[in-house]
Amino acid sequence: MEYLKLAHGTFNFLVMLLFIRQGWLGLQIRKNRLAGTPLVQAIKRHRRAGPIAAALGICGFLVGATLAFIDHGHILHYPYHFLTGSTLVLFIGASFLVSRRLKGPAPPWRTIHFALGIFILVLYPLQVLLGLGILL
Repeated sequence: MEYLKLAHGTFNFLVMLLFIRQGWLGLQIRKNRLAGTPLVQAIKRHRRAGPIAAALGICGFLVGATLAFIDHGHILHYPYHFLTGSTLVLFIGASFLVSRRLKGPAPPWRTIHFALGIFILVLYPLQVLLGLGILL
């Protein structure tokens, strides 16, 4: 079980790095779009990796919940870690759904997608720190 917990933590740390990369790409795209010079290659990479990152983030949560259930008989053994993960999954899902509405300039949806991305990038390191507290 300890090796599975370590694998879960390592996997989610790597997913966090993927989200940081996505956020950096998204910020570069946003800056250039507002300046009137969209980065076509960056947009393609961001669109291609976004659904993959979303799926990996949700899978990481589900695996963590499964490990907690198997190890302790319920998923709320680590309530702060679980609630932060649940919130992350909510924001990741919302960001994915909002991204489906991004067509043309669509500023309100882009602003919502941007805000959700910021929340994800703030919560992920917190989630990793809470997970480290469990492992150590």
